[in-house]
Amino acid sequence: MAGLELLSDQGYRLDGRKAAELRKVQARMGVFAQADGSAYIEQGNTKALAVVYGPHEVRGSRSRTLHDRAVINCQYSMATFSTAERKRRPHGDRKSSEMSLHLKQTFEAAVLTQLYPRSQIDIYVKILQSDGGNYSACVNAATLALVDAGIPMRDYVCACTAGFVEDTPLADLCHAEESGGGTTLALALLPRSENIALVQMDARLHQDHLDTLMEAAMTACKGLSKVLDSVVRQHLQEVSVLTRE
Repeated sequence: MAGLELLSDQGYRLDGRKAAELRKVQARMGVFAQADGSAYIEQGNTKALAVVYGPHEVRGSRSRTLHDRAVINCQYSMATFSTAERKRRPHGDRKSSEMSLHLKQTFEAAVLTQLYPRSQIDIYVKILQSDGGNYSACVNAATLALVDAGIPMRDYVCACTAGFVEDTPLADLCHAEESGGGTTLALALLPRSENIALVQMDARLHQDHLDTLMEAAMTACKGLSKVLDSVVRQHLQEVSVLTRE
């Protein structure tokens, strides 16, 4: 990005963070009473909302029914006001379909679908404000919404991005850093087992740099798992207080 210094000589980024530092994360669970599970998350200036319905009977074509596990249906969309660019079709474009597929693959690796044969679990995620790391924010919001819905998972699914600027690996990229021309890696991780649910890169990367970038993303995901865990524990405390009253 011409004319914009993404990393200062002192090692600070545009928003004042150090290379491995995460953006500030704020999250709430149970934001929609009508849904089985819901969550809202802010990662820096990226804001996402996730809603979960199910498990319920498979809707639509019976041929979609799986007799040994649940079908996971994911739908991703961006609010028309989420970016400076106005989008005519925030739901049906190729990028949204691709993101929906990535979310489906991610949660098929994490949700214990075998507990709900011949059923369907719907996950709807919407980006309300976009400033980089959309996939990560969606995964983290959907994880909290699934926990809120009481759907068993192998572990929290935590997602984060990483990239290189001047041979320095950066974690949790903002939009300016993603647009800087370097390789961006998005990783979804099950932190306790260190199993990878999904990894995606948007450009070529030399094999020598891959381990460094993966390590930066995995460390960031483990840091996010602690944040998500604290959000879940705080929500449980609030719910237990309300039920006692």
